[in-house]
Amino acid sequence: MRILIFGATGMVGQGALREFLRDSDVTQVVTLGRKATGQSHPKLREIVRDDLLHHGDIEPELGGFDACLFCLGITSAGMKEADYARITYDIPLAAAQALLQASPKAVFIHVSGAGADSTETGRVMWARIKGRAENALLRLPFRAVYILRPAIIQPMHGIRSRTALYNVLYRGFAPFWPLLERWVPDYVTSTERIGRAMLALVQDGGPSRILECAEINQVANGDKI
Repeated sequence: MRILIFGATGMVGQGALREFLRDSDVTQVVTLGRKATGQSHPKLREIVRDDLLHHGDIEPELGGFDACLFCLGITSAGMKEADYARITYDIPLAAAQALLQASPKAVFIHVSGAGADSTETGRVMWARIKGRAENALLRLPFRAVYILRPAIIQPMHGIRSRTALYNVLYRGFAPFWPLLERWVPDYVTSTERIGRAMLALVQDGGPSRILECAEINQVANGDKI
């Protein structure tokens, strides 16, 4: 399988990259983003570019993929709605539409978030925009489109967030992960489980097109839903 990953330098993207590089069915992973991952692997090829809204100049390079994992995201804190919409809606739609032209039979997996507003009418700005992005992506005629809505994500295997504040919070929460897993298991996942869930969705399909945190964990663990 050939896999394309947007946002492979982020926390979720790093987890996805790790799991797909480790899988024997994957022959190549191509990452596309503004920064290189800093990793070296025989299966890995990187495309670094500033413009993530227009892909016409690299359309030939987007052909032949079996799946695309869109892991790029940003916190809405302190952002104006138009700026947040550009990153959360415009960029994933541009990526999906470009890939659809070059690899129409691919599986497209988009990492959204718990609480996304599918009605697109709620008062919470970030939830409304995430919901709008989800709905637009689900309308595209790929072989399959899956939306992942993780909640609390534990970074594993040395993976770090690009947001400094999150890293501080993760370090502070480190002793409490086992308790969170026990108290709110349906709201806690990890970078490893998200990556494994993505791999399972590409290989075997999934139980639904939108997977909440608990379903992500079940798919990652190979449980029947």
